[in-house]
Amino acid sequence: MENLNRIKGALTDAGKTGVWLAGQLEKDPVTVSKWCTNTTQPDLQTLANISELLNIDIRELLVSKQPR
Repeated sequence: MENLNRIKGALTDAGKTGVWLAGQLEKDPVTVSKWCTNTTQPDLQTLANISELLNIDIRELLVSKQPR
């Protein structure tokens, strides 16, 4: 499976857990776990909410597909 987001890394950088994020978003922890493993992807509004909760730019939650 291709990595499309870096939610797990952003949570680690912020010292937060998936369980914490699930509580903040009122989502099932299993759903957040699937986002963290890139099994499924959150919608854009949810990504915006995550970026606000973690106080980071939404672009930091996405994996760039452009060559560096």
